[in-house]
Amino acid sequence: MNPAQVDAYLRRLGVPRPALPTVDVLRELHLRHLQTVPFENLSIHLGEEIVLEEKRLLDKIVGAGRGGFCYELNGLFGALLAALGFDVTLLSARVYGDGGSLGIPYDHLALRVRTVEGSVWLADVGFGTHSHYPLAFGERGEQADPGGEFRIAESANPGDLPDLPDRQGLAGLTDLDVLRNGKPEYQLETRPRVLGDFVAAAWWQTTSPASHFTQSLVCSRLTDDGGRITLSGRGLTVTAADGTRDVRELATDEEVLAVYRERFGIELGEVPTVRTPA
Repeated sequence: MNPAQVDAYLRRLGVPRPALPTVDVLRELHLRHLQTVPFENLSIHLGEEIVLEEKRLLDKIVGAGRGGFCYELNGLFGALLAALGFDVTLLSARVYGDGGSLGIPYDHLALRVRTVEGSVWLADVGFGTHSHYPLAFGERGEQADPGGEFRIAESANPGDLPDLPDRQGLAGLTDLDVLRNGKPEYQLETRPRVLGDFVAAAWWQTTSPASHFTQSLVCSRLTDDGGRITLSGRGLTVTAADGTRDVRELATDEEVLAVYRERFGIELGEVPTVRTPA
C-alpha cells in the first residue's frame, strides 16, 4: 500500500495520518473502521467477483466506498496497519455455530497487532457485532468493551491436530476461544497466515448453499453513538446504544437505495436480492 493509498484510506475513516503506531492510534482506527466501513455481503448477490488481493480490495473499499465481509475488511485493515508501522499477523478462526459446532477451516480472518509500545492486541473489524475496540491478546480475564464483556481463553475444544498428544501444551499451536458475554464466538488459531490462505474458504462462503452469506443479505455498521444500523433485504433495524430497537420494512426500491446511500454511503444501481446458489 503506497502513501497515496494510505492517505485515501485514512480519509475514508476520517482519521489523520498518525505519527506513531501506538495503542491509542490502533483503538481510534478500529472504532472508526467499524463506524464507516459496513460489514456487508452485497457482492455475492449482485454477481460481483470477490478477489482477495490488496489492489482489488482497495478499489472496492476505498475507491468505491463499499464494505465487505471478514476476509475483505480485516485483510485490508491489516494492510493499512502494516503500512502505518504496526506489526500485523493474519490469523485464521472457525466460527462457533449452534450447539458448539465449528465452522469450516479459515472460516474467519482476524488480526494480531503489536504496537510501538510492545503490547499485543486482537483486532477484528470484520465480524459484525463484536468489540468496538481491540482486545488485549494476552489477557485471560474479562475485558469490558462497549460491545459487551469479552474474554480470550485457551480453547476446551481444540479444532485442529486432534491426534497430537498434549495438544494444548504445544507452543504456537494452542487454539484460543474468543467469547462475548460468556458465549464462544470463534476459535482462533495462533499460527501466522497470509491472505492467500483464505481464498478457498472465501470461495466456499460466496458459492455454497450451506453458507449463511449466500442465504441472506446484510449491510451493517456501528453508529457514532455506539448503536448499530442494519439493512437486511428490505428490513431496516436501528439499535440504540441502550439496546432498544426500531424495526421497519422498507416499502419501495427507492427507500432501500436511499438507505444504502444515506446511511451506509453505498451507491447502487439496483436493489440487491438474494441469489441462492443452485
